[in-house]
This record gives sequence, structure tokens and C-alpha cells, in this order.
Amino acid sequence: MIKTLLRTLLFALMLLPLASPASAHPHVWVTAKSEIVYAPDGSITAIRHAWTFDDMYSAFAIQGIEQKTKGQFTREELAELAEINVTSLKEFDFFSFAKLDDKKAEFGDPKDYHLDYKNEALTLNFTLPLKTPVKAKSLELEMYDPSYYVDFSFSEKDSIALIGAPAACKSTLARPQEMTVQQGQRLGESFFNQLNSSQNWGAQFANKIAVKCP
Repeated sequence: MIKTLLRTLLFALMLLPLASPASAHPHVWVTAKSEIVYAPDGSITAIRHAWTFDDMYSAFAIQGIEQKTKGQFTREELAELAEINVTSLKEFDFFSFAKLDDKKAEFGDPKDYHLDYKNEALTLNFTLPLKTPVKAKSLELEMYDPSYYVDFSFSEKDSIALIGAPAACKSTLARPQEMTVQQGQRLGESFFNQLNSSQNWGAQFANKIAVKCP
């Protein structure tokens, strides 16, 4: 029950129609794109995320939101929903776990956040600034939900971009092996309901971005 309430806050009062005893994790699917932002001196300053939610979550999340044009939503109309999402994500470390030269990266409060609605899907855009910009030869960024309630997968096209990075910097993306429906059903909903973030079970399904600079 506590997990359901937390996720309700996180995903803006979603009732989770799939969350029946026979269903398997995950319950929400996100297609991601990420940008690593550099300052002119070569230091890393922020990570920008664009998360596109599955159509079922998107359809539920927009229920009750007033719209001027049927079937369309402006950023202003979605502003309150965006704020709820981003504010709630802080408790979960924005599902973003980074190391710079093998040292844990510390992020500040998110900024420049907004929701877009296109092709019947919501996309949450936000920037995670580093508390202190860092000149680093290596960045390791893992994106995942420790409880595997949310499944993250990176877009097949333009999934990672280095913005303003030194010319010799290179990025790679390692995608996780996805859990099959059969595997999830075998583990059962009760197994997932007992998970908490500290157990970090979902780390085995992390998407891993690596950036190397000379």
C-alpha cells in the first residue's frame, strides 16, 4: 500500500489499472533520451533527460486536465503535472545514478522542467545540474528504478548526446537485458511489493552510459 501511494505521487495520481495480483512488473514504461552538458572549459555541468511515457500512463495522467483544444495540451496546461512529477522524483534520486572519475556525482534541484504531449504520449523534460561542475575524464551514468516498477529503455535513435563536450570525448550506451513477462509472473507481484529502494534490485536492469575523455 505504501509503495502504491508513493508511486501515485510520483506519477500524478495514476490508479495503475495493470496492478492486479496476476500482473508482473514493470507497470510503467519510459523511452529515454539524455544529454550530457559541458561548459566551455570542458567541465560537466548537467544532465538533461527527456522521458516519454507509455500510452496507457499518458492517457491516465491527462484525465481531468483542462485543455483549450481537444486532443492537445500546451506546456502551460501541463505545468502542474510536470511540477508534481519532478518534485516527487527527488525522493527516488531521479532514477539517475552517476559517477565522475569513480566518485559519486551530486545533483542539485532540477530545472527547466516541462511536459510535452505529442502522438498521445507525455514526455517529461528536465535538467539535473551538478552541484559543482566537474572536469572529469570519465562519466558513468546508470538509469533505473531500484524496485523495477518503472522500466527504462533508451530511444533507438539519438539516445545520447554530448553538448559542448571536448571533441575527443566519446559516449557509449549499454542496454540491459529486459525481463520477460514470464519471468515477472514467475517472481510474482508479492515479491516486487516487498522491494524497497535500498535493496537496489532493479540495478540489474540499468541502462549504462559511459563517457570517456582524454
